[in-house]
Amino acid sequence: MKDVSEKVLSIYDEEYQNWIVDLKKRYKQSQIKAAIKVNSELIQFYWSLGRDIVKMKSESKWGSKFYETLSKDLKEAFPDATGFSIRNLKYMKQFYELFSKNEIVQQVVAELSMVPWGHIIIIISKANNDSKKALFYIKKTIENNWSRSVLSCFLDTNLYERSQDKLTNFKATLPEINSDLANELIKDPYNFNFLAIDDRYTEKELKDALINNIQKFLLELGTGFAFIGREYRLQVGQTEQFLDMLFYNTQAHAYVVLEVKTTTFKPEFVGQLGTYVVAVDHILKTERDEKTIGILVCKDKDNVLARYSLDSSSQPLGVSSFELSKLIPENFKSSLPTVEEIENELKLK
Repeated sequence: MKDVSEKVLSIYDEEYQNWIVDLKKRYKQSQIKAAIKVNSELIQFYWSLGRDIVKMKSESKWGSKFYETLSKDLKEAFPDATGFSIRNLKYMKQFYELFSKNEIVQQVVAELSMVPWGHIIIIISKANNDSKKALFYIKKTIENNWSRSVLSCFLDTNLYERSQDKLTNFKATLPEINSDLANELIKDPYNFNFLAIDDRYTEKELKDALINNIQKFLLELGTGFAFIGREYRLQVGQTEQFLDMLFYNTQAHAYVVLEVKTTTFKPEFVGQLGTYVVAVDHILKTERDEKTIGILVCKDKDNVLARYSLDSSSQPLGVSSFELSKLIPENFKSSLPTVEEIENELKLK
């Protein structure tokens, strides 16, 4: 039973309750602002310390024990601080060296101040001295509010490399405001390392494996996807058509038809996908929805042939590929046929 004083302190009035909710929200926002300010100062200090180490040529000037000595002296000077380990000091140097390559250093530092140091360490560790790649992940982290684990996941799936050459006709078929957003839906090539296929492949088995793991597949596609159905049935005239997968993207406000082909790209695939896209536009799309988008995933593709095929279509379509060699888990590779054998088998009708 509650204490009487508790009952007195609680006011069951709608205006009061709404005020408490607003106070909680404002308090949380103040906490976040304070955390960002503290993080910003910390990142800028780490940047300046890394800069000093580089500019002063500290390692060559003070010998091989430099980091050990600096770590000890800083820990004695700031006994309550936890960021002055030898390893962390070396990260500070790498931090400065990596991002000082960028032409707009001040803007870079401002963006970096929005990201926790733990995230930055992960990016430094996996960026391979590529400042553009590192900044790409910094921006993506801020845009999508990635946790450390989600950031690691996308680093492991080579999102940056796959985002560099996306083959679409979205610029020509969608309004400009939607084209860039639609372009984000294409990751080329798709990474299917998460699949575990442990037997000889037939086209149906491979296709089923690609489609089955819906949640991880959605993560590869990006944010905002709602899964509607697999082998989604559409009644088109007197015939039934079955879409491999149908999604709705809440950011693009559009249906997304995804077709998977386990063979090399053929121009007729674009015609088939374009027909599905038009059918969805006529049957499912409402006035509130943007134009339906089609994504075709093939085993591989001739980029020139794919480009010509896309240019021939008036529908917003994208063609990607998946990396067949990465479909095989490491612990199964010794007992499976070679990639060449698999590819030959896939070519059989």
